[in-house]
Amino acid sequence: MATRTALLVGASGLVGGHCLDALLADPAYTAVTVLGRRELGRQHAKLRQRVVDFDRQEEIGRAAAGDDVFCCLGTTIRTAGSQAAFRRVDFEYPVAVASAAAAAGARQLLIVSALGANPGAATFYSRVKGEVERAVAALRFRGVCIFRPSLLLGKREEFRLLERAALLVAAPLSLVLQGPLRRYRPIAASTVGAFMVRTAHRDLTGVHVFESEQIG
Repeated sequence: MATRTALLVGASGLVGGHCLDALLADPAYTAVTVLGRRELGRQHAKLRQRVVDFDRQEEIGRAAAGDDVFCCLGTTIRTAGSQAAFRRVDFEYPVAVASAAAAAGARQLLIVSALGANPGAATFYSRVKGEVERAVAALRFRGVCIFRPSLLLGKREEFRLLERAALLVAAPLSLVLQGPLRRYRPIAASTVGAFMVRTAHRDLTGVHVFESEQIG
């Protein structure tokens, strides 16, 4: 089995945490570097933690090294406080990390987006997600894999009313949402994180988009 290294941003988030678990458990990865504003409070023989200021490109550039780059950064407008702050986290930071990693010779990028992402979308959230997809797809990676999960299920530190409500109706929804509507089924964040790592092993070239129904 060929060995590889990983760079992960967004490890403190719902999908990112599960992605980190999958990477640390995967024998193919000899080192996993996590970039974040603070350390995670966990230890592992393969884990390398780098505290960075995402507003300082030079700090990101010094730390962004790895064969496979996993980007799970994301917030909500409510949590961020404004559209400008949301765009900083969901567009500027992912593009900054991806650009630095590509310049450092990373082979592939695997990034979490969202269902309905489109740079021409009417809603601000979907438009920003589409814009970041377009931006990272233009970078010089051998492969870019974009994951568009639907409503994520899992335990977050922050309270999100919509996701909490989805936990109560997830099973009935799965029965109702069939055929073309299957993409709207709520999906476990653990499923997304594990799927990202499995996809990395495929070493795909070019740009690939995985909709929610393909992930779970």
